[in-house]
Amino acid sequence: MTYCVGMVLDKGLVMMSDTRTNSGVDNISVFRKMFHWSVPGERQITIMTAGNLATTQAVISQLEERNKAPSDRRPSVLEAPTMFQVATLVGNLLRNVIEGRQEGGMKSEGPRFTASIIVAGQIKDMEPRLFMIYPEGNFIEASFDTPFFQIGETKYGRPILLRGYDRTMSFEDAVKLMMVSFDSTVAANLSVGLPFDLMVMERDRFEPLHQRRILASDPYFKSISSSWSEALRQAFHSLPDYTFDNPAEQAGGN
Repeated sequence: MTYCVGMVLDKGLVMMSDTRTNSGVDNISVFRKMFHWSVPGERQITIMTAGNLATTQAVISQLEERNKAPSDRRPSVLEAPTMFQVATLVGNLLRNVIEGRQEGGMKSEGPRFTASIIVAGQIKDMEPRLFMIYPEGNFIEASFDTPFFQIGETKYGRPILLRGYDRTMSFEDAVKLMMVSFDSTVAANLSVGLPFDLMVMERDRFEPLHQRRILASDPYFKSISSSWSEALRQAFHSLPDYTFDNPAEQAGGN
C-alpha cells in the first residue's frame, strides 16, 4: 500500500508521497513513488503512483523513455500542448499496461495489477492543474469543490485534510497540514511509512520551489508527530466529561 496527496492552492501545487511497498509483513521495501519532469521556463509535471508496483513502474519507464527523446518518441509529456493531454497520455498508458497483462493470461489475477496515478503540473500561459487517473485510464480534475486528491491508504489522513485545508493557505501551512495527515496515516497503518517525498510547485515557476525527502530522523517531522499527539490529548481532556448520572440532562435534555 501507499499514501499520496496532491493539493491545489491559489499559490500553486503541493504533493507528498510515502515510499513504502510491501508484499506481506516480512517483505517491506522502499521505492520512489513521486516523479518529476520539467522544461525550464515552459513546464513542470509531477506524477505520483499507487497500486501494483510492477504496473506503475512500467508506466513510468515508458514515460521516461519518451522523455529522453521527445521529438522521436511521441507522445511525450514534455511535448503535450496542455495538462489535459498530459493526463490523457498517462491514462492511456496505464490502461494499456493493465490490459496488456490481462491479455497475457493474467486475468485471474487482475486486481493485483491495478493502479492509480496523480498528475500535477503547469504549462506556460496556462493554469496549474491536478488530475487523478483511475486504472481504466479515465480521470477527474481537482476543482474548488474537490481541491485535493489522495491515492492509496486514504482514510486515516483524510479527516485532517478536510478540516485543515484552505485554498489561500501558504505553502508552509500546506506542508504542515500534509505532515499531520501523513503522521496520522503512519500511526494507523503499517503499510505506509517513511521516507516521504515532498514537492512544492509555485504558480508560473517552471522548476520546483521546494523539493526534499523527509527521513524518519527529520527533526521537523518528529516535532510535528509529538506535538500533534499532545494536542489531541489536550483537546480530548478539554471536552465535557461524561457521567452515568442523568446523561440527558448533561446534554441539555429533559
